[in-house]
Amino acid sequence: MKHNFRYFFHEGISNMFSHGFMSFAAVGITVACLIIMGTFTLVAVNANELLRELEQENEIVAYVDENYTDSEARALEAKLKAVPNVASATYISRNEAMVAFKAQYPDDALFQTLDPQILRDRYVIKVKDLEQQSQTVRQVKEVTGVAEISAYEEIAGGFITVRNVATVICVALIAILFVVSVFIVSNTIKVTSFDRRVEIAIMRMVGATNGFIRWPFVYEGFFMGLLSALIAFFLQWGLYAAMVKGVSSNDTLQLINMVSFGEIWQPVAITFAAAGLLIGVGGSLSAIRKFLHV
Repeated sequence: MKHNFRYFFHEGISNMFSHGFMSFAAVGITVACLIIMGTFTLVAVNANELLRELEQENEIVAYVDENYTDSEARALEAKLKAVPNVASATYISRNEAMVAFKAQYPDDALFQTLDPQILRDRYVIKVKDLEQQSQTVRQVKEVTGVAEISAYEEIAGGFITVRNVATVICVALIAILFVVSVFIVSNTIKVTSFDRRVEIAIMRMVGATNGFIRWPFVYEGFFMGLLSALIAFFLQWGLYAAMVKGVSSNDTLQLINMVSFGEIWQPVAITFAAAGLLIGVGGSLSAIRKFLHV
């Protein structure tokens, strides 16, 4: 078995380098496919992270009926917390709201003399699931004592749309590019198999098993997939680092906090390795099958 492993290993490496251009093309296309798949996946990951941050920071402000007394306004807390998808409801009296407002304009004497009675008591509400915000806003509006709602639903809806579109595109591209990669690797292995068809026929006539004939080609696909995954991983790392640097240096995009590659490099590496090996070995098995049935 040890001897066979060395033979398969040597044959796999030799086969890969004996068709340099085709192997290079197969590795190059597989690398390109992995990078495209990885890029869209990372876009989806960042969109999800932004959505989670938005869920934590997003607030719905429910203004209490101005005719309610302070005690009546505070009594609404239990009703608001009972609304599905409400994570928290914090009461802010008109006096507290005025103090916060004046703190924003400490140098403006006009604002410092305003009467708190011009403001309304309100509740700052945070939701559990941003996708259900519209429904939550409608349910909060139905609570007796709530006079008005302030919610930035368009912004939340925009982030949800970006996340969903990125996810759909990511899944579609992964499926398409995976098939393309397997096809390219398969054709490369077929070239090797075709050149060695006489040798394969002789091996079959002398009693070599299908496994003994197949394994060198499987190793060839394995090495091509592993090499592709390795190159794609470091290229993806560099591209992502450049993207993060570009976003952080752009004044209009500084509000976007991208996930550090250091936090996600392990799942990215595992995914690239698995995809590369699956493409390489799958392409090899697909290519050699025809010659084993001749």
